[in-house]
Amino acid sequence: MKVEQAEQIARKAIIELGVALERGHSDRLRKFLSAMAKIHSYSVRNLMLIMSQRPDATVVAGRRTWKSLGRRVKKGAKRILILAPIVGKKPRGRPSQAKRGARGPVGFRAAYLFDVTDTTGEPLPQLEVIHGDPGKYTERLKKFIAARGIELKYTNDIFPTEGQYIRGKMTVLPGLSPAQEFATLAHETAHALLHRKPGRKDAPRWVRETEAEAVAYVVCEAIGVKSPSSADYVHLSGGDAGTLADSLDRVQLASAEILAAILPGD
Repeated sequence: MKVEQAEQIARKAIIELGVALERGHSDRLRKFLSAMAKIHSYSVRNLMLIMSQRPDATVVAGRRTWKSLGRRVKKGAKRILILAPIVGKKPRGRPSQAKRGARGPVGFRAAYLFDVTDTTGEPLPQLEVIHGDPGKYTERLKKFIAARGIELKYTNDIFPTEGQYIRGKMTVLPGLSPAQEFATLAHETAHALLHRKPGRKDAPRWVRETEAEAVAYVVCEAIGVKSPSSADYVHLSGGDAGTLADSLDRVQLASAEILAAILPGD
């Protein structure tokens, strides 16, 4: 494929992604964010408590939170103990208190959580999954990666992250669907092309992630793999249409370079 053709394909896909970003958060993303806001993050101590009791836990919440999400805890489900703060008026006279009688944690109490696998009801909101068959293009992309001197390996050590690129080494989570694997490879390849250069590796995270996801979107679209959640991913990373516009030239060049390599003669 000629570079000019690759650039045309990239330009068209970038325009489509820009339109999606201009629309703002999708309804699916709004529901996802609403659900995640209800499922609290936990302290390191509580995370250790959770994992010691349920090493296979994925998403945990209290009985009331599950109910608010349209799910109920199964009868006989095993409880996961954590320590929840007790909020009240702190004793006067502490040097650390700027105001007398200020409210804050004064102790801890036992609280109980349940893993999502111990609940039934409405499915948790999820972002759309990437779908399609990349076929021969996955191996072509891997050859492109190798030709750039990048070491590629698959390991569960990066879970729950699906891909990672650090100093010439690319790591991908094994067991992904073919479409998700290809999209992850494209995303991390974009990081390798765009963000190891002086002055670019220190760019803000939302800029780097917007650029990498935009490249992945373009490359996926070009081979028929659909990545409907790309705009949502960019929003989650803190990027927007303005970020994409500022990165347009870089995204087009990286996308065209990958496409010119994996679409020869097609």
